[in-house]
Amino acid sequence: MKPDHDFVAVTRPVSAVSHGVGWAGLFGLIAAIVLARNCGTIFAAFGVTGVPERADGAYSALVSLTFVALPMILYSIVVDKVHRRASTGIDWSLRRPWAEARRFTLIKIVGLWTSWGLIAACYALFRFFGTSQFANFPFSIAILQAAAIPLVVLSVPYVIWLDRFLVDPKDGSWHMGAMIAGVPGWDRAEVAHHLRAWAVKGLFLAFMLAITPGGFAQIVNLNFAEIITNPVWLANGLIGAMFLIDVQFATIGYMLTFKPLDAHIRTAQPALAGWVAALLCYPPFIQMNNNGLLNYHVNTREWDHWLAAYPALLWIWGGMLVALTVYYAWATMVFGIRFSNLTHRGILTHGPFRFTKHPAYVSKNIFWWLSTMPFFVIGGSTGDAVRNTFILACVSGVYYWRAKTEEAHLGTDPAYRAYADWMANNAPITRFFDRLRLILSARPGAPSSLTRLS
Repeated sequence: MKPDHDFVAVTRPVSAVSHGVGWAGLFGLIAAIVLARNCGTIFAAFGVTGVPERADGAYSALVSLTFVALPMILYSIVVDKVHRRASTGIDWSLRRPWAEARRFTLIKIVGLWTSWGLIAACYALFRFFGTSQFANFPFSIAILQAAAIPLVVLSVPYVIWLDRFLVDPKDGSWHMGAMIAGVPGWDRAEVAHHLRAWAVKGLFLAFMLAITPGGFAQIVNLNFAEIITNPVWLANGLIGAMFLIDVQFATIGYMLTFKPLDAHIRTAQPALAGWVAALLCYPPFIQMNNNGLLNYHVNTREWDHWLAAYPALLWIWGGMLVALTVYYAWATMVFGIRFSNLTHRGILTHGPFRFTKHPAYVSKNIFWWLSTMPFFVIGGSTGDAVRNTFILACVSGVYYWRAKTEEAHLGTDPAYRAYADWMANNAPITRFFDRLRLILSARPGAPSSLTRLS
């Protein structure tokens, strides 16, 4: 991979998130699961009876989000001191007078509340959120409705307080409000970015809240003593646990886009291609489900069906699938409080991002190939096998497309270009594919560029 500039990073660039943030959140999640699995026993120890033995309800899942988020917030502030970073756009020594700060508040509140109103209108108008793909969406709406009034009330003092320290208080909310109020000085590009950022939060936060309770309940009620005797049950149980980590951290990421935590959205994907590639992979636009254009499950069965006669291979295959989901969950966990699709919230260079620029995409696509085995079908139809294999290849192509649109978006940041340069020379997976591509594209007699990768 040839860099687009002369600088080549010698050392791995510093990650925007430290290792400790994700681990703090993971310990919090483990504590939440332990408490939820032993809820009745714990209350009984304090003389409280009649409490269910296990707290596996939807609201318990929300409480678990708090267990995950708080340790990460505390670690970020106390240890990493993220609130002092210049990238927050905050100067704590500024202390703009209250009267001056309030000059921006009304306009920003108009922009902020209008954005929230647009999201609420979309929820009400587009009823596809009530389909089977969003079976738990009413729960999301109930939570967001309950949070609406507190958010509206608290947003006023928060905006006034923050404007005292912002180097440039005319952020996206201000430009949005200024456009609506007819105040001169607003910028169309800033308004577009503001709307894109809130569109990401509005769509994905509702989805994540909808799927959080199911995964939490599954792990809280999991019988570990029973599944450990069966390779398929054990693999599925551990895979479910890894998906729970992914969902919990991702949900928190969409919630905590705050500048004082340096977790705000720097930029939202400006390219339509990036949005199309991402939305193809999520409800309600997903194309990989049973009714989608990219459904590769016609007459297929999962891995345990095809390997049922080979007990040893079941253990090996299940182990590979678990390892892939561990890698996948790790790729979300290292974001800490910053996970989000279609946004730039700081460049990650640690954890699984040391090995490939897209660890989640690589691991989940390999997982799908190994778990579905699309080339095997019930009934022995060659047509179904060929079609499923081709369509799953197309799905992998969609994720390659997503990766490229993300690289184009993040590539506007010099920190990402430095990271990409380091990866091109040091990351084992990247080096392998770069070498393969260079070998395949080499012309006879042309000077070799492989020496750069050595």
